[in-house]
Formats: sequence, structure tokens, C-alpha cells
Amino acid sequence: MSTTAPPNANPSPTPGSTMRLRELVFGAACAAALRAAASLRIADALGEQPMTVNELADAVGVEPRPLRRLLRALSCYGVFTETGEDSYAHTDMSRQLREDAPDSLRYITLWCTEPWTWQAWPRLEDAVRTGRTVFPELYGREFFDYLHSGEAEDSARVFDQAMTHSSRQSAADLAGYLDLSGIGSVADIGGGQGQVLAGLLAKHPQLRGTLLDLPKVVEHADPRLRPGGELADRARLVGGDCREAIPVEADLYIIKNILEWDDESTRRTLANVRAVARPGARLVVVENLVDDSPSMRFTTAMDLLLLLNVGGAKHSRESLLALLTEAGLRVTGVHPVNPYLHAFEAEIG
Repeated sequence: MSTTAPPNANPSPTPGSTMRLRELVFGAACAAALRAAASLRIADALGEQPMTVNELADAVGVEPRPLRRLLRALSCYGVFTETGEDSYAHTDMSRQLREDAPDSLRYITLWCTEPWTWQAWPRLEDAVRTGRTVFPELYGREFFDYLHSGEAEDSARVFDQAMTHSSRQSAADLAGYLDLSGIGSVADIGGGQGQVLAGLLAKHPQLRGTLLDLPKVVEHADPRLRPGGELADRARLVGGDCREAIPVEADLYIIKNILEWDDESTRRTLANVRAVARPGARLVVVENLVDDSPSMRFTTAMDLLLLLNVGGAKHSRESLLALLTEAGLRVTGVHPVNPYLHAFEAEIG
């Protein structure tokens, strides 16, 4: 008698795969636990010495019993560690939830778990089916219109803080990466509050720079760049939308983490750079990639969030190369800046 299984038979799953899938299904619990810890500032309250649950509960003003459950859940993921009878201590990950940590991820944690995200994630099926953002259906307006409306003031503040912290951390890496030989002027396009530009001006005293972003954004630029700031005499702040025009001439243009809209918006931005830049000028596009990256789980998750909120996408190496080439730019190299970012270097023909 044959013991061969029929072609359509499924092998039994391994116990490990079943356990892992169960954990993934409850992924929202981990994200919610991280948000709760960041909101309650548990990491800020916990010093370098272990503290009991009762001590932590007093410090942050919560009930000990549910706090114990929260810490137990987070410690399963390496966020905090149980050190003795009912006491907890920091880990490398929990320290990054401290607001004063140099590499703080507190505001990124809050931003990625904002209230609107819990409304949007269940609609991922619809976004995959249609290829369109679900945000206007949920909130009656486009994402950034919502974010800059009065009703989303708290979320906008969290977004600004998250982008500031993220830019501050990557600015030093980018300043160390860039070779500015022969460069006298740099334009940071869509550069937010100008952390990257400020870092470059501070490192290179001969450099002059321009920050271009939406008027409401540049109003709150890094204090070093604003009038009276230590770098203000070498900095220019320009309010505008890079998808409409880039009225800045420079030796080097930097575009970091903004070419994530629809492809047509990216095409317009690259065309605007090419229209204003003189021959021989350089362009450096810095992006997270959904391939060729050790941070794949993070970048693919952000890619799905972009689909939900703005209908955008993180790039693969090939997709971004294709858009740069289509814009008539000569790509001279693609190099990692850090584990999360790649720099695409190009010249204006």
C-alpha cells in the first residue's frame, strides 16, 4: 500500500512556526504596550538601578498590578528586564524610550502608534485591493491636510518631534558620509527643520546652505539657522513646495526621505532640481530601501503605512534608480549611510 501523501495534502506545521505566527497575530499588543510605556514615561522614571513595580508605579502615577502586566509583556521582547523579585531594569531597547537618550525613539514610538494609525491599519485590505490611500475615506481629507488642521494638533506635534529626533540621529551619519570637496553651497530640499543642513554648516565653516520646505515647517527651523542663530549668516530659509518649484541654485542638492509620494510627485521634484541646477551640480537622494537593507522589517512596515496614509511607497534600489535615470540624471553610485539609509549620488548633465 502506498504511503505517499496525496498532492494536495499539507504537511503539519512545526511547533515553532505555529508559536511564531501566534505571536505575530498579536503584534498589535506589542505596539500598544510600547506606546503605553512611552506615553507613561516609564523609561524616563527608571534609573540605572533596578526599581520595584511599586516604586515605578508611584513614580509615574499608575496602578501597580496592571503596570506589572505591562512590564512583563515588554520584557518578553527585550524591552526592560526582570532582575529580581518584582523588580525591573533597563535594557538597550528600553533606554531608547527615554526622551533624553541621544538615540531616543520615544517620539517615533508615539508617532507610529498615533490614534489615526489604529483606524487605518484594519483598512489595509482595501488599500491592497485598490492601490489607493484609505485616509480620505476615514477622515474626509488628505493626510497632511488633516495633520495640519486644528483637530490633529497633538498628532502634528508628535510628528514634528519624531521627525526632529530622527533627523538629528541621521544628520551626523550623513555629515560623516558626504564628501564636500569642491562644494561651496548646499540645498536641503524638503529638509524639515534643517537638522541635516545645520550639521553640515557646523562641520564645514566655508559652506553656505539653503533650507527649502513648506512655509509652516521652515518657520520652526533649527534655531541655529534662524535669524540670530549661530549659523544664520550662512543659511537661507525658503518656504515652498519642492513639487511645484525649487528656486535654489547650489553645488549640491540633498533630498532625504521625501521621495515617498506617488511616482508623479517624485518625477516633478526631480525635474525641478534638474531645471534649476547648473551642469555639474550634484544631487544626493537618501532613502530607506525595501531591499538590500538590514532593516527590512522596519522599512517594509513603513512602506505599508505609507500606502495607507498618503498612497506612497518606500523605494527599492531599482525603482529609485529608474526614476533618477528617467529624470535625466547620471547616477554615479549607491552607498549605505547607516543600517537604515542608502545614498543615491547623481550629477546634473
